[in-house]
Amino acid sequence: MSELVQLTHLKRKAVVYIRQSTPHQVLSNQESLRLQYALRQRARELGWHEADIDVIDADLGLSAASAAHRGGFKELVGRVGLSEVGLILSVDVTRIARNCSDWYPLLDICGLRGCLIADRDGVYDPGSPNGRLLLGLKGTISELELHTIRSRLTAGLIAKATRGELAVSLPVGLVRDESGVVLKDPNIAVRDRLSLVFQLFLKVRTVAAVMRMLNDQGLDLPRRDRHGELCWARATVSAVSMILKNPAYAGAFVYGRTRMRDNIRTDRTPAKIARPIDDWRIVVKDRYPAYIDWPTYEKIRNIVSDNRAEYMRTKTRGAPRDGELLLHGIAWCARCGHKMYVRYKGGGEYVCNHLRSHAGLPTCQHIRAARVDAAVADAFLTALAPAEFDALSRARKAQSQVELALRTNAEREVERTRYAAALAQRQFNRVDPDNRLVAAELERRWETALMEVRAAEAALAEQTAARPSPQRPMGKALESKVVALAGRLPQIWVDPATTDAHRKALLRCLVEKVILDRGAHDITLARIVWRGGAVTELNVKMRVNSVAKLSRGQEMHDRVLELARAGIPDDKIANILTSEGHRSPNSADTVLPITVQRIRFAAGIKVAVQRTKWRHAPGILSANEVATTLGIPVNWL
Repeated sequence: MSELVQLTHLKRKAVVYIRQSTPHQVLSNQESLRLQYALRQRARELGWHEADIDVIDADLGLSAASAAHRGGFKELVGRVGLSEVGLILSVDVTRIARNCSDWYPLLDICGLRGCLIADRDGVYDPGSPNGRLLLGLKGTISELELHTIRSRLTAGLIAKATRGELAVSLPVGLVRDESGVVLKDPNIAVRDRLSLVFQLFLKVRTVAAVMRMLNDQGLDLPRRDRHGELCWARATVSAVSMILKNPAYAGAFVYGRTRMRDNIRTDRTPAKIARPIDDWRIVVKDRYPAYIDWPTYEKIRNIVSDNRAEYMRTKTRGAPRDGELLLHGIAWCARCGHKMYVRYKGGGEYVCNHLRSHAGLPTCQHIRAARVDAAVADAFLTALAPAEFDALSRARKAQSQVELALRTNAEREVERTRYAAALAQRQFNRVDPDNRLVAAELERRWETALMEVRAAEAALAEQTAARPSPQRPMGKALESKVVALAGRLPQIWVDPATTDAHRKALLRCLVEKVILDRGAHDITLARIVWRGGAVTELNVKMRVNSVAKLSRGQEMHDRVLELARAGIPDDKIANILTSEGHRSPNSADTVLPITVQRIRFAAGIKVAVQRTKWRHAPGILSANEVATTLGIPVNWL
């Protein structure tokens, strides 16, 4: 009996708080658990009856680093605040809390409500100075001990991770043998399917397109179930993305790819978010057998990141989409530096309305897209012309590799489903026929396996029928003919079979972005930033409404009047002005006779000698000459 225990304490409950930090400790540290449950005897020795002793063990297997997820601790604090508890018993104060932010509020409530705290060393009164001092020191030492233990464990873990020897969980396709060495999965179907995912992505360049191609071909992805066993499931965007982003497939051991989200609300469950690749804590390359090399992995990461259409937050370009405007996602405003959006209403144009949308300011500029797209496309085709044959041959080789990989994976899928069907048949044949409950389920599994076999065989047959006949290697004569056919890329570019998304994808292979600035007159400055860092500036002549809006409009106006007063016909004036570098408002590089006529009429100038007949080019017969040559009336012609 302690002298601190008074009658007021005995009229209330004595609560024994029991906790173990992890589920493993609950199973292995049985002696510690017995000592904690034995505190009921200590309460009886202090004067409490058996009926007045309660045990709170709801926090078994939970850490005391925080009280956010400890329901037992919250119940204890609530009961103390309601003056229901006269004594709290624990083997050590570390069982109650290892965080001073949880420990000191409990001491305040206990001191206010007159609740005692006891451990193996004695009984303490949080309301007295000496008791508060001792309990405060115990709480501080407990918190320091937690940080010391954590720092030691973390230091050993980081040291092992720095060498790449930390045994982390491996993705599907990589296995660890009995000696701890990481190897590729011995299952050929798994290895081929993973390689196919990387090949398809490098071809189509979007995660969703890879998912659709796999599902169209009936090719499932290898996954691990909750028990870590290999299983096959239909391809999803998240599954394909996890394979493409995992650095283990590039042979790298990585530690610290995620961090905990900073939660302002304490009632929310802490969540992990991915770190940028530059912020990864430890990267040890060439540690695992690789499916792809590290530069290819970085390329894939950049493509996936660039496909996210978060234009202003991450400055990405977004995936190439359908739509005739060529610079969708890569057009930037030269005036305010923001991304320009596309607008198809009223004709295709690029609009910079970021300041208007976010700050209520006027729109920076809007530029008609037709001539800008044509100028950028011409520059792209001109830049690609020297390497066109090499690019076409590499594209043909890559296409052949993808087709071969698809066919190989389809064959593996047939082989896998056939094995699964044979296994289901053997299991069905081994069952006792009288055990209908088991036999019916095994029969159902056998039928399902047979249906999967038929589906895989049908997909393989369809792919074989659709695949063109293999091409023979080119000889020197044939290769020289193919080289002579170089220059086909412009025809491929305008081919109706080439989609808008394909054109945009081709353009982005070389072009990083295009910065546009609409001049005061008819010239738009298009600054092309190539992927290598080179810059090309283009002056694109835009369509305007009148001659006055042309950059050389006044000069052309005066020149027209000068030639018209000299009696030169309109068509000749148009040819002269075109040779001098002038153009009509609606034309890209020529002056139309109608433009000359309108200027002349506005000035009130009449030509003295007007032509009554068209002039025919040399070598072309007139209507009368054709009629005379054929011996027929001119009216018939």
